[in-house]
Amino acid sequence: MHSPDISRRDSAIVPGLPATAGEALARYLHAQAGDFLRSLRLHSESGADTAGVAEAARALRQASRRISGTLHTFRPLLDPAWADDLRTELAWLSATLAQEHACTSRLGRLLEALARLSGATPLPPARGEVGALKDAAPESGEPSGAASGAASTGASAAADGAPRATGALTVGAARAGALLERQLTLARTRAHSAALQALGSSRFHAVADAVAVLASELPLGPVAAAPAVEALTPPAEFAERRLLEAVAALPLARAAHPYNAEALVHGLAAASAGEAQDSPWHQVRLLLRLHRYAQEVLHPEADPVLCHAGLILDRHRDAAEAAAAAATAARTPRIAPATAYALGVLHADQRHEVEAARFAFQQVWQRTTAVTAP
Repeated sequence: MHSPDISRRDSAIVPGLPATAGEALARYLHAQAGDFLRSLRLHSESGADTAGVAEAARALRQASRRISGTLHTFRPLLDPAWADDLRTELAWLSATLAQEHACTSRLGRLLEALARLSGATPLPPARGEVGALKDAAPESGEPSGAASGAASTGASAAADGAPRATGALTVGAARAGALLERQLTLARTRAHSAALQALGSSRFHAVADAVAVLASELPLGPVAAAPAVEALTPPAEFAERRLLEAVAALPLARAAHPYNAEALVHGLAAASAGEAQDSPWHQVRLLLRLHRYAQEVLHPEADPVLCHAGLILDRHRDAAEAAAAAATAARTPRIAPATAYALGVLHADQRHEVEAARFAFQQVWQRTTAVTAP
């Protein structure tokens, strides 16, 4: 994903960029702080509107991630103590708000997959799922893997006239769905309570006050007075280099072969082994996000290639976490054999989705590097 143009110390490559690095950073962070405050106001005004609350929470998380990521990448240009404190608090807020959405979308994904695999009538949405599925559209406006991945595969299976499953899978799917709904609804309820508690805490109000100040004032360091391209390019290049090194460590040659079963085989291993195999991909997802935010400071237009690669890695993360949830449910004591069988099939299905996401990312990455190679 390396872009040779970014490395050129030529202000002509970034038309419209302010003269100094501090001005460029301030312009971007002021805008993100404004989005944060508008989302916060929308969240408080939504009341009982579940869809409105979910949309506001999504926008709040999005602005928090962008501010936090920018503070991390361009820390040398800022007041370090201030940047570290605010970044830590925004990471806490974003993680807290994300839990409820994650539980709801994961449950929707798993119920859709169970219905598709068993050939049964799709199960009704879980409580709160409808609003969350609308909330599942990521920053680029496209549906996320949690909502669209299972839905699209289910629709294609129905359109292709796939034979309906019978026997143990049909019987076990209903029980597995009920078990998953109990477990994930409980987790969602706890996450909802934690989010409400966080939003009413003095810690959150301190974060909101800090972001309100950021909307008009940015504590800068001495380096920020340098020309924009000269000061902003090295941190952006460092973020890009970290991404390239992380991608180079991925088994892309293996991922280039469809149906290689690597994700499934590792998914059947011990929980720690499966997490160790997924974690490099999750790390690339985070580094890609940091790289994308750094590019937004230099180039206000969103890069569709970076957005597409990020969506693929989002699908990878969603499928891996859904598979882990199915495995956790399968370890419930004293469940019926048919239920355990259905959960095993569901786990394998989600690990195949992990493998498909890796294949798709490898295809996008190879095309991109081929285009941008000198």
